[in-house]
Amino acid sequence: MIGAKLLSGALAGCIATAPMTIVMELLHQRLPQYERYPLPPSEITAELTEEAGLNNQLSSEQHLALTLVNHFAYGAAAGALYGVSAERLSTPPAVKGIGFGLIVWTVSYLGLLPALRILRPATQHPAERNLLMIAAHVVWGSVTGLITSQLNTRS
Repeated sequence: MIGAKLLSGALAGCIATAPMTIVMELLHQRLPQYERYPLPPSEITAELTEEAGLNNQLSSEQHLALTLVNHFAYGAAAGALYGVSAERLSTPPAVKGIGFGLIVWTVSYLGLLPALRILRPATQHPAERNLLMIAAHVVWGSVTGLITSQLNTRS
């Protein structure tokens, strides 16, 4: 039973990363020019490949491909955690998902990524960029919640 919940959450989180990514890209284009530096998935990939000594060996296409793989894998991993924790709350799936998406943003951008020295904390980024990322996580969470609920209802 836990395995099925992990899998449904992972699948939902992976799928939800697509609309999240679209929202991120669309909102990124609306930022003031000086705030349009690379989005966090690209920054994270650049930092990790630099630490691995691979950053200068990747073409821009390879960096983009690796960024997308990393981003969708992170979405799937977070979705798996959602899948095993979702039924503990009796709120609507989209609301649960949004709450979880906001937890993922908080833990990732204020805790985990800065602690691992992969990314500066959100407090050191412009407010509009933080709002962009929060909005993207709201989209991810709501979609993850809805898809997970549908998958669990069918099984």
